[in-house]
Amino acid sequence: QVQLVESGGGLVQPGGSLRLSCASSGSIFAFNTMAWYRQAPGKQRELVASYTSEMTTNYADSVKGRFTISRDNAKNTMYLQMNGLKLEDTGVYSCTGRILRLGFPTVYWGQGTQVTVSS
Repeated sequence: QVQLVESGGGLVQPGGSLRLSCASSGSIFAFNTMAWYRQAPGKQRELVASYTSEMTTNYADSVKGRFTISRDNAKNTMYLQMNGLKLEDTGVYSCTGRILRLGFPTVYWGQGTQVTVSS
């Protein structure tokens, strides 16, 4: 059973930066796709950034130019560098990875890390 563990959340002022980490208990090469989601209070969970199966990156329009998704394969860790944080970036950030076996997907989620942007 693969486990994903996020870290790096916290309280930051508007305009500040945070780097979130998502550590996998197994090799991240096993994941066909990986992504960061967030859920703000009272809102639906939304996709923030992702790696496709071709290892290209995608970003939500609201974070383009401010957030960067990356990964360190040697450390089995995915990151989300968040710069220029805004109040509306507040939420619980979760990482996810999808493994495809014999055509059947299994999606793994971390427990989430809280990001609060406040002055």
